Amino acid sequence: MHYVISYASPHGHYWYVAQVYVTLSQTVRRTNMEIVVSGIRPTGNLHLGNLYGAVVNCVKMQDEYDCRFFIADWHSLTTHSHPENIIESTYTILAEYLACGIDPEKAIIYRQSDVPEVLELYLYLNMNAYLGELLRTTTFKEKARKQPENVNAGLLTYPTLMAADILLHKAVKVPVGKDQEQNMEMARRYARRFNNIYGVDYFIEPASFSFGSPVKIPGLDGSGKMGKSEGNAIYLIDDEKTITKKVMKAVTDSGPTEPNSAMAEPIANLFSLMKIVSEPDTYQFFLEAYNNCSVRYGDLKKQLAADIVKTTKPIRDRILEIRGDQALLERVAKEGADKARETATKTIREVRQLIGFSAK
Repeated sequence: MHYVISYASPHGHYWYVAQVYVTLSQTVRRTNMEIVVSGIRPTGNLHLGNLYGAVVNCVKMQDEYDCRFFIADWHSLTTHSHPENIIESTYTILAEYLACGIDPEKAIIYRQSDVPEVLELYLYLNMNAYLGELLRTTTFKEKARKQPENVNAGLLTYPTLMAADILLHKAVKVPVGKDQEQNMEMARRYARRFNNIYGVDYFIEPASFSFGSPVKIPGLDGSGKMGKSEGNAIYLIDDEKTITKKVMKAVTDSGPTEPNSAMAEPIANLFSLMKIVSEPDTYQFFLEAYNNCSVRYGDLKKQLAADIVKTTKPIRDRILEIRGDQALLERVAKEGADKARETATKTIREVRQLIGFSAK
C-alpha cells in the first residue's frame, strides 16, 4: 500500500455544503485506497481561506483516499506556548471540520497529542538532525523574526516534528504549499539519513503532491491573503451581522474613471471573492458595471456580504449544533486516535528494532 500525507494547505476551485451524518459505528477501512493525512493547527476558528484553500479538498479527498486528518496541537505550541484552552481549541476545529463535510465514517480524524508515537519518532529524528540545517530553514528564520522573544527549541525543530508526522505513516506523497517545500526536502533528507545510518531501506522519501488547483482567498484589508493573524478574515462561525459589517468596511478606491480600467488590488480582491461565492451572472453584472464605470461599491459589497452569508450560514448552523454535543466530539476524537495509532505503533515497533531498542 502507498501512503499519501497532506501537511500544508491543498487548494480547490469550488465548494459544496455537505450535510454530515455522524454515527458512532466503526469506520470501515478502505484498504484499497492510498492514505492521506492532513494537519491543521488549532489556533482559532476556520475562515473562508481555510474553507476554499484546504477543507473543500479534504471533503473531496475522503472519497478518493483513505484520509487521516489530524489537529496539530503540539505544533501550535511553537508559536503559542500558553494557549488559553488548547483542548477546547481542538474541539472547535473538530466541530468545524465535521460541519464542513469531513465525515468520520469516511476519514479518520484525530488529535496529534492523542498519538504519542509521533513524539517518539520526533525524538529519534532529532538525534540525527543537525543544528546548522535547522537554523537555515526559512520557516524558522521567519518565525524567529516575528517572535524574537520566543525563539524556542520546538520552533527550531519544527521540520523534524513535521517529518515525524509524515514518516510515521511511511508517506509517499505530501501535498504542500510553496512555503513548506523546504521542510519537505528536510523530511526526505531525514528519511534518507535514517536509512543510511541503520543500513536499511525502511523509510520512503516522500514527494510533494498537488491535489486540486490553487486558490488564494484574499483578505478584506486590500492586500494579501485572508489569515487569522492578519485580522482580515471572515470566519465560518461569523453571523450575518458580523459578516455584513466586515464586508462593508472592506477597502475600496474612488472607482474607475475610464472604461475597462485595470483594477486596484483591493477591488480585484472583492471581485475574486465574488467570483467564488456568488452566482456567475451576479459576478458578470458587477464586472460589466465596473468596466463601464457605473459600478456602485456599496451595492457590490451588500451583494457580496449576502452571498457569503448564504454560503456560510448552513455551515455555521451545523457548527453550533455539533459544538453543543461534547460527547460526540470526544467519541469521534477517541475513535480517530485509536485508528491512527494502528499505523503509528507498527512503525515505532519496527523503528525500535532497527535502532536496537528491542529484539528483532
